[in-house]
Amino acid sequence: MQTTLRSSITFTGVGLHSGAPARLTIRPASADYGIWFKRTDIALGDTLVPARWDAVDASPLCTRIVNRAGTSVSTVEHVMAALSGCGVHNALIEIDGPEAPILDGSSVPFVRGILARGLRQLATPIRAIEVLAPVEVRTDMGWARLSPAEVGQGLTMQFHIAFADAAIGEQTKTLNLANGTFVRELCDSRTFCRASDVDAMHAAGKALGGTYENAVVVDGDKVLSPGGLRHSDEAVRHKMLDALGDLALAGAPIIGHYEGHKAGHAMTNALLRALFDMPGAYRVVLCDPAQAARLPGAGVERHEIPAVA
Repeated sequence: MQTTLRSSITFTGVGLHSGAPARLTIRPASADYGIWFKRTDIALGDTLVPARWDAVDASPLCTRIVNRAGTSVSTVEHVMAALSGCGVHNALIEIDGPEAPILDGSSVPFVRGILARGLRQLATPIRAIEVLAPVEVRTDMGWARLSPAEVGQGLTMQFHIAFADAAIGEQTKTLNLANGTFVRELCDSRTFCRASDVDAMHAAGKALGGTYENAVVVDGDKVLSPGGLRHSDEAVRHKMLDALGDLALAGAPIIGHYEGHKAGHAMTNALLRALFDMPGAYRVVLCDPAQAARLPGAGVERHEIPAVA
């Protein structure tokens, strides 16, 4: 059955790119509501923004959603990954500004809050999007692909990255995201950047709220952030976290296999657009208990959250 939170939870911090203070509250919602953001700092006009693939607006370095009135919320990928990875299907997210708080740069603070509140089951079956045929998008930078799941699988993911900095280098990881794998393996992995890119991001008005505490900064073979890495392959784990958050904008859990090769937010969104442009490539299914048990977040418990600083 679909779920929502048992009670509301609030998070405060700063926006990674804007540097502005941000307060975000996740509230319970009814069945089939889906995930919506509401800008509480706007008094007039349409303040509701759908967390949906066709509301994504082109924005470098983060995922930004915007409604038809031009109301937007950016850097939604980490909270969306947490909701998907914890198995939350319906929620209203109130936010008092244009960007979600970055917190520690990962999804683990959101996961802790969500699982501490607990989930409430609703009297409506889960709808999922089953991939029936391969769909792929490519650019000069890389590619992303969705293909049908193997028999008995839910959502599986493979990601490959390659960076010149030896602290990252080439990394590849494959995971079956069923039964809380996101919480155990991915949720604590932080966003990252190269020290050589920081000045350029600042000049472009980006990463104004970034610190060594909410991002992993690397320089060649050195990790500049205090405490070093949480995982030796933290970078590729975070890319998978981002991909799950971006795939959550499909509007329902995906049953299929996602592959990303040097992919990013824009490419994953382009992949969803390509999928929904091909009616024969997917179908919406009502999950039976066996299918629901294989979705991200099914059966996850608080003790599975990684112990991080």
